Amino acid sequence: MNKSLLFLPDISGFTEFVNTTEVGHSQQVIAELLEVLINANTLSLNLAEIEGDALFFYKEGEIPSLEMLLAQVETMFTAFYSHLKLLEKNRVCPCNACSSAPNLQLKIIAHSGPMQFITVQDKSKPFGIEVIQAHRLMKNSINSTNYVLFSKDLSDEIKLPNNYQSKLFKFQKGADEYDAKRIHYLYSIINKEDLKLKPYAQAKKVILDKSPSLNFEKVFPISAPHLLEYITNYTYRKHWVHGVDKFEFNEKEVTRIGSEHVCVINGKHLNFTTITKDGEPNQLIYGELTTSPTPVDELYQFYILTPIDQNSCKLDVEIYWNAKSPIKKLLFFLIVKKAFRKNIGKGLDNLGLFIEQHK
Repeated sequence: MNKSLLFLPDISGFTEFVNTTEVGHSQQVIAELLEVLINANTLSLNLAEIEGDALFFYKEGEIPSLEMLLAQVETMFTAFYSHLKLLEKNRVCPCNACSSAPNLQLKIIAHSGPMQFITVQDKSKPFGIEVIQAHRLMKNSINSTNYVLFSKDLSDEIKLPNNYQSKLFKFQKGADEYDAKRIHYLYSIINKEDLKLKPYAQAKKVILDKSPSLNFEKVFPISAPHLLEYITNYTYRKHWVHGVDKFEFNEKEVTRIGSEHVCVINGKHLNFTTITKDGEPNQLIYGELTTSPTPVDELYQFYILTPIDQNSCKLDVEIYWNAKSPIKKLLFFLIVKKAFRKNIGKGLDNLGLFIEQHK
């Protein structure tokens, strides 16, 4: 029987992250990271299972070369930490899940051996002693939570030297005892500073040197971070925003600077991008930019939350627009401005009712 590859990327710090942070955003962050790792699968590995915080890949009857495996490991570490950097630099939400996500790390366990399969409800999955051994190796004595581990079986198969070194990898020997049997492996701690991270979309910070075209103010009996969740989580928008038929957005993504969503109003699609601007140190600011409204070239909408105490805050909504032609300016002042004033005012009233219903 030809040997197969078992390849398990595992997010380090998952248990503490989930247990000590908000459930909703922690789930979304982990889901995003798992998708990033899946998309970084350059060896066309088969995905057997998603195991909470880990992925179980395999390649049946084939072991990629040493160079290909090391390149795969580097690609996954690079993709993982590039996405964490994006989450860190472009985050809007101040919750513990979003602020502590950059502390997550990655480890990859790889093993090889003859692999069997079990079929349940017409679905075939890897099965047997090699699968058990690969999972056992995830519990080891390595003094790090950021590393790659190749079992001795795999290391021998791909002829990985015991002291292999490169800019990123510095392999060394390790061994642990499982069920009275000592299993040897080679491992390399990964220094993320040695990774060439992918560039990420820079946050669009707007500087406006004029007064808002429209301004609304309302006090809510809820903390500023909690109110921000109701505003930035588009799942809630349909319950309080007035005049919008529906919202289209990526439900798997935590809203951050650069996130996009679509408002459908009377069959017309308005495309919005999340932006920000400077405010006072204690304020939370969420902004949106669209160039979709016909009478306007650019429309900026900012939600500025100022804490009053732990259980209340003041919300200011500022609307700015740019219209280049005199005709567009006239149309906006005659028609659109009145509609905006009505819809936003009604929306804030609906938001207050929605908050009361969910206390």
